[in-house]
This record gives sequence, structure tokens and C-alpha cells, in this order.
Amino acid sequence: MAFPLPRGVTASEIAFLAEMETVTIVPRQRLEGLELLGGPIEPLLPPRRASLPLWLALLLKRQRRANIIPPTWLHPEPLALILEVESQHQDYKNAFSPPPPLPGQPSILDRDALPSARPQWQSILSRAAFPTSKHSPDSDLFAGSPSLPFHWVEVGNMLLDAASDDLVDPDQIRRLLKDLREVRMAKMRSGVDVLDAAATGGGGVALTGVGSMELGEERGFITGVVDGLRRIGSSKEQARREQMAEQRANGGYDGTQDDDEEEDYMEF
Repeated sequence: MAFPLPRGVTASEIAFLAEMETVTIVPRQRLEGLELLGGPIEPLLPPRRASLPLWLALLLKRQRRANIIPPTWLHPEPLALILEVESQHQDYKNAFSPPPPLPGQPSILDRDALPSARPQWQSILSRAAFPTSKHSPDSDLFAGSPSLPFHWVEVGNMLLDAASDDLVDPDQIRRLLKDLREVRMAKMRSGVDVLDAAATGGGGVALTGVGSMELGEERGFITGVVDGLRRIGSSKEQARREQMAEQRANGGYDGTQDDDEEEDYMEF
């Protein structure tokens, strides 16, 4: 007898989708171009950098044909900064750091063209990092926005497993990723009161900045809580209707009040 498939996307499927993320490599030998479904890959000529899908970059890394340049967020300083803001800053006690800007939008480090939706995050990062940091805003480390991408968990773990020698202090990066993941998971699990309002139709759950793997792992918890709260609400409604029916049968409730309210509503 076959077991039913789990609800949603599994962790292995999420990791498979994350392998289509683009990373930068430095080839160690000449390689011919490839025709892939996602588009052609130009010939690789060392030491010229190239952008490849993550799965192909990991394959070349395992074959010792290329080195992977870690993304700007996968360094100890940006990860420590994001962890500090999300765990200690009052404005982000129950919120997540915003995702990177869309292609074509300015980075949060571009102060003159900052999007209106990200001034608070930019101000916090500026006060926390730039006045005391050894690196200037134009340095290689902070060349991009210190924000976590959608597949930050998967990409970080894959690069730690296959290309740890290309990372700066991989042990510290592994600890920071673990701590950051625990902090963000605790935030998602602590919003039961928000889920109560969402289950009764009184609002929604803000998950801006949450990663793909985080959504996949917490999907079962969130949907389970919402379904449970819905059942509780429906049982309360059923009990109220039964009480009204009992009062009507005993003559203590004639239903005219509801009729009058309905007439008033129609006249309005």
C-alpha cells in the first residue's frame, strides 16, 4: 500500500528548485560552451569569471574544475549583522528582514535612490554597520544588499557542503546560519494570535522576507494551527445555533430580533 504524498513541497524538492539559482565561479581550466534548457553557457576561460546555475557550479567544483565565489550575503559580517538586527532590534522582534530588491531596483546601500518601502531597514543597517565597520559601503563585502535571498537556507547549506574551502570562515558561517534559522523559526511559531485572527477571517499573516525552505518546513505547523482554530470556531458557532434552537423551542426566543436586524440592513 502506497503512502500518501505529504502536503505542499518537500524539502528535497525545494532544494532541487534552489539549484537553479545563479552563482559566480572562477574556472580553473578551459571548458567548451553548453546548450542547456535554460539557455546557452558560454565557453569558460580562466581566470575570467562566469555566472552559472548552482547545480552546474557544484558539479564543476566537485570535479576541481572551478572555484565558487560566495554571494555577498554569505560572509560572517553580513550574517552577524542580520542576526543582531532580527534578534535584538525592537522593530524586528516579530518581523523578518526584507528580501533583496528586485532586478532593476536600487540596493539599500544606494542612499540617493532608496525605495520608499525599505528606509527603516536601511537606517538600522547604516547605524549598526557603517560607522563602526572596517569595510566601506563600496567594498567587495558590502557590494550588495545584506539581505537574505529566497533560497538562503538551501544555497548556504549546499555551498558549505561542497565548497567550504571557498568560503570565509565556514565554521562561523555555519553557526550563524543555524542561529539565524532558529531565530526566524521561533518568530513564525510565536504568531499564534495572528493565526487566530487569520483563521476567523480577521486578517492575514505577514511572511515578507521568509525563505522558501522556511515556508516549506513551517507549512504543516501553520496550516495545522489554522485548521484547528477553524474547527474550534465552527464548533462554537454550532453550539450557539443549538442554544438558539433550544431557546426557540422553549419559547424564550422568537427570532424577531434577527428579523428586525435583517430588515434594517436591507433598508440601509
